[in-house]
Amino acid sequence: MFSKILIANRGEIACRVIKTARRMGIRTVAVYSEADAGARHVRLADEAVCIGPAAARESYLVIDKIIAAAKSTGAQAIHPGYGFLSENEEFAEACAANGVVFIGPPVAAISAMGLKSESKKLMEQAGVPLTPGYHGDAQDSVYLREQADRIGYPVLIKASAGGGGKGMRAVWKNEEFADALASCKREAASSFGNDHVLIEKYLQRPRHIEIQVFGDTHGNCVYLFERDCSVQRRHQKVLEEAPAPGMTAERRAAMGNAAVAAAQAVGYDGAGTVEFIVDQSGVIYFIEMKTRLQVEHPVTEMITGLDHVEWQLKVAVGLPLPLAQDQLTIRGHALEARIYAEDPDKGFLPATGRLTHLVPPAESLHVRVDTGVEQDDEITPHYDPLIAKLIVWDESRERALARMLQALADYRIVGVISNVGFLARLVACPSFASASLDTGLIEREHAFLFSGEAGNEPPREAWLLAALAELLRDQNYGATKAAASGDPHSPWHRRDGWRANGAARREIRLRAGSREQVVTAAYQGSGFLLECAGRGTPAAGWLHDDGQMRADLDGRRLGVTVVAAGEKRHVFFDGMSFIFAAIDPLYHAGAGGGAEGSLTAPMPGKVIALLAPVGVPIEKGAPLLVLEAMKMEHTLVAPAAGTVKAFCYAVGEQVTDGAELLEFEPAA
Repeated sequence: MFSKILIANRGEIACRVIKTARRMGIRTVAVYSEADAGARHVRLADEAVCIGPAAARESYLVIDKIIAAAKSTGAQAIHPGYGFLSENEEFAEACAANGVVFIGPPVAAISAMGLKSESKKLMEQAGVPLTPGYHGDAQDSVYLREQADRIGYPVLIKASAGGGGKGMRAVWKNEEFADALASCKREAASSFGNDHVLIEKYLQRPRHIEIQVFGDTHGNCVYLFERDCSVQRRHQKVLEEAPAPGMTAERRAAMGNAAVAAAQAVGYDGAGTVEFIVDQSGVIYFIEMKTRLQVEHPVTEMITGLDHVEWQLKVAVGLPLPLAQDQLTIRGHALEARIYAEDPDKGFLPATGRLTHLVPPAESLHVRVDTGVEQDDEITPHYDPLIAKLIVWDESRERALARMLQALADYRIVGVISNVGFLARLVACPSFASASLDTGLIEREHAFLFSGEAGNEPPREAWLLAALAELLRDQNYGATKAAASGDPHSPWHRRDGWRANGAARREIRLRAGSREQVVTAAYQGSGFLLECAGRGTPAAGWLHDDGQMRADLDGRRLGVTVVAAGEKRHVFFDGMSFIFAAIDPLYHAGAGGGAEGSLTAPMPGKVIALLAPVGVPIEKGAPLLVLEAMKMEHTLVAPAAGTVKAFCYAVGEQVTDGAELLEFEPAA
């Protein structure tokens, strides 16, 4: 077995590989960009090497730097993780040329299956059904548009070297094709260094089902059953599960055998995934083969009890697969939810910031958390905003759903907005709960899933808990000051509302969204009488420095978390979370609310295209400019009919969150 390996990746997957390597007694080397100098994967590895600036093109995608890091540290092999160089045949060739083992498939298999267009040609020759489309080499924009017209709209433009929903756009009519193609090519070039695309018929309401395969250098190949990855947004998976609901033993065997045949056709060894879509009539179409470990591999590990990274390492060193096909079994059901720093109610805009409070659910036989960050780490605009993968397992799908809902309710994230609440609604929504799955589920369940301000109205108890936390925090502060003083028993340190002429009352002013509320507190013995919305409630409790609070509200005892971050108060209560602003009545904000006629950046990023003409009237909804952040493109559109007077930034310039991007004059 290897004694030392280098991991040519970052974040969650680098930490995941380190965990297995450490269990197997293998030392690890991390590589990192300047932006990742303090990252968790760097802290966990035995050694670490800086390979360049924050931009992936100058660090994680530079083959020579990674090979040099491996050679200088004496690493015998390189694990590429997923994304970045994991499916890059040039990288695999460079490893071989420098005497370093590439923990992945042979170069020929990457070449055959790594590009979607080439893999589809191979599958077509093998008689595997393909989605109707164009998979050729010609990339002239006019020709590609003609192919889309021939196929018939809607069509899907896909980056041939892509994955993770990047470089992918659905196009519904001819007039939209040119802009979508240009956007796909830019995103593909930025993420994968290759702007080659293919075009396919966009199937309505298909399921996305993939088969995990494993091969070795001795000619053995098995499938480790299937995963259902139908629940997606922007063509990126959100929830995955194994096994696929409704899968019959006959169909599982047919798909598994087809996947193994595809892998054997290219002499495959190591971990790989053969992806299919299944239409409403049950017809199966080949999509692509991912020649690497998949993001969602933990759900397969949970139902098989096998460690995929351990298998990868054994195969890479030349050992045979540990088990044969007839020794593999499925036990129970597993779900994976991807926890992102993003705002679902704002089109899943990625978020950045420091994780000032981060407490995941406790891990157990039923709950697993794969993460690349810890409390006080930062989500930067340079990389994917994934916080963690939350994986649960139980004996049945119904019980696994309950486990996931509880685990999501136990997740505490402060410092960046996250999709945890959205995921809880997604798991609970009728379509998902009943396993009525397809890639359009999120759009179909839009009314249920997207809360909006009215749908997330805090209940009365949440207002009371936020106010109680303020009172307890003030008492704790007084006790701390008293203990540090020369006279800890002085009455001037007391925070119990005592007055010489009677008990004091205090007003706590809070705001949630556009709603403002005053909670009046009267001190009563060791507690308070809190008046809110015209009704009084006895309240008492204690509050720890980490935000954990035990509260008694009118005889009901609650375990709550209330975290203060600046003026915000994050209340985690009864499986839900709410954000309040604590209002200082002595502070009066200025009247300024941003320059009228301006549009600001919704996130940090880089301007990559200016789309609107300056000085020419445009319609409401017309595209204005394109920002690139978190390896994805985001197009800003005109809020009303009007005219762009000037752009404030040129193409290629970086902008900060809230920066004024352009001057816009609404039509009279």
